[in-house]
Amino acid sequence: MLKIAYHPIYKHPLPKGHRFPMEKYDLLPQQLLYEGTCNSENFFEPKIPNNKHFFSVHDPEYFFELLNITLPQKAARKIGFPLSEVLIEREMIIADGTIKASEFALQYGIAMNIAGGTHHAFSNRGEAFCMLNDQAIGAKYLQNKGLVSKVLVVDLDVHQGNGTAEIFGNDSSVFTFSMHGKSNYPFVKEKSDLDIALENNTKDDKYLSTLKNTLPKLILKEKPDFIYYLCGVDVLETDKLGKLALTIEGCKERDYFVLQTCFNNKIPVMCSMGGGYSKDINIIVNAHANTFRLAQEIYF
Repeated sequence: MLKIAYHPIYKHPLPKGHRFPMEKYDLLPQQLLYEGTCNSENFFEPKIPNNKHFFSVHDPEYFFELLNITLPQKAARKIGFPLSEVLIEREMIIADGTIKASEFALQYGIAMNIAGGTHHAFSNRGEAFCMLNDQAIGAKYLQNKGLVSKVLVVDLDVHQGNGTAEIFGNDSSVFTFSMHGKSNYPFVKEKSDLDIALENNTKDDKYLSTLKNTLPKLILKEKPDFIYYLCGVDVLETDKLGKLALTIEGCKERDYFVLQTCFNNKIPVMCSMGGGYSKDINIIVNAHANTFRLAQEIYF
């Protein structure tokens, strides 16, 4: 059964005029239920996890400054959200969704989080709407429990996974692969284990051929026993914050290739949704929904 992390706090409202589309976290599960892709049994509600899980990834000093909302003003501004107790609670619950979905992925082959993909969260700071790095936390959780050994992070958000790259920069047990827009944020990139920076207006054919030429070889070389897939839909041509030019069909083909490759290689995969900032919320929801539709088609 496809298990999906969702909590009502995911749709926490932001001040009027904020550009981050929080409503997608409510509309996406509604769409999946409405069309029959999922039913209520597919969803589980994460909670606030034990703080110890955060300390495998994040510096305790940073974590407690975040928790107590005592971050220096400059550091708080970089996050981009107005900080509040409920927003920090939301971030912690998202991380728990990824932790629990990681365990479900070991059981069923795949599991998903409606939110997550907070790859701009560093070990000691947050940036760009990201405070706690959910997939990094999930990876170390599985490793610390002795459930997996080698992890591969496949980050296909339009923005480089700079926080994830920094967290695992000296950790050979987690291989970080980021394929992103060359001139997109962050403008100063970290060094992932493998970075592929794409030119502005890269279209379906170039994007997909690059991915298909890279991922199978990477899996063969690194031999991961677990994959984290960050499947942001900000690669679309319609995205306000991205500079690539994929169609919704190309984005769907991307997801199909990644999930089918994981399935064929019998490697469990946990998916966090990541970014999506098209002006039309229906485009965002449909593009994200394709990932869930494909998961059901391929695995179940």
